[in-house]
Amino acid sequence: MSETSPFVVSADWLEGKLGEPGLSIVDGSWYLPAQKRDARAEYDAAHIPGAVFFDQDKVVEPEAALPHTLPHPGLFAQFASSMGVDEKDTIVVYDGPGFFSAPRVWWMFRLMGASNVLLLDGGFDQWKAQGRPVTDEPTKVAPGFFDENCARDRVASLDDMRKIVETGAYQIADARPAGRFSGADPEPRAGMRSGHMPGAKNVPATSLSRDGRLLPVDELKAVLEGAGLDLSKPVVTSCGSGVTAAVISLALASVGHQDNRLYDGSWTEWGGRSDTPVVTGND
Repeated sequence: MSETSPFVVSADWLEGKLGEPGLSIVDGSWYLPAQKRDARAEYDAAHIPGAVFFDQDKVVEPEAALPHTLPHPGLFAQFASSMGVDEKDTIVVYDGPGFFSAPRVWWMFRLMGASNVLLLDGGFDQWKAQGRPVTDEPTKVAPGFFDENCARDRVASLDDMRKIVETGAYQIADARPAGRFSGADPEPRAGMRSGHMPGAKNVPATSLSRDGRLLPVDELKAVLEGAGLDLSKPVVTSCGSGVTAAVISLALASVGHQDNRLYDGSWTEWGGRSDTPVVTGND
C-alpha cells in the first residue's frame, strides 16, 4: 500500500474526532472568479460542525498592493486568536475540492508556529457527497491565544527572487497551469505579462492530487522529479498570487524535502512589473 502524506487525514478520522477538545477545524476555501464559487456563502450554507471560516482575502497585510500578502506575525496571531485557534491545537484545514486553497492556510499556520496542522483528504465536496455531518449553524467561538513564532526565512521576497533568478541558488517551482506558465494562455489578472521566471520549472498544482485526494508520497515524488526538480537541492515555490504555490510546498514537505520557501508576491508581483525578466515557452 502506498504511503500517504503525514499531513493528510481522512474523513473517517476527522468525523471520529468532531467535538474533541484541542481540535480546530478551519474552512480555508477560496476560489478564482472563473470557478464561479463563493467560498463564504458556501460556508454559511453548510460547513463541518465546529469549523471556522478563514477568509483568505481578509487575512492579509493591510494596505498591501498585492492580493493575499502575508500579514505580519502579530496580525496573523490576532486573526487566529479571534477564530479560537491556538498554535498548540490540532488544526485541520479543508477547502471545497480538496487541494486548491487549503494548503495555503496549512502553510500559513505552520509558518506562524503551529506544530500540528493537517489537511482533510477529499475536501468538503466529498465530505458532503458521503453524507457526513454538516451544519449551517454559526460556530460559537471562544477567543483563543495564538502564540506566533514566525519562520520568516521560509518566505521569499521580490529581492530574494531577483537574486535567485540571477544565481540559480534555488530551483523555482511554478504551480500555475501549463498554458499560463508557457505564455500560451493569458493571466486572469489584467495587466499581467504572460510567461514565467527564467529557469522556473512548471509543477501545476492540479498535478499533485487526483479526485480531490493528495497523491501518495511515491507519486508526489515522481511528479516533482518529472518536472525537473532535484529534491536534494533548495526549492522556492510560486504561482499566481501565493495560494496554490503552497500545494507544491505541501508536496515537498510530504516527501521529506525541508529546504523550501514560498514566494509570497508570486506572478502577480513578478509579472506585473516591467523590470523583471520573463520568458515564454516550456524551457
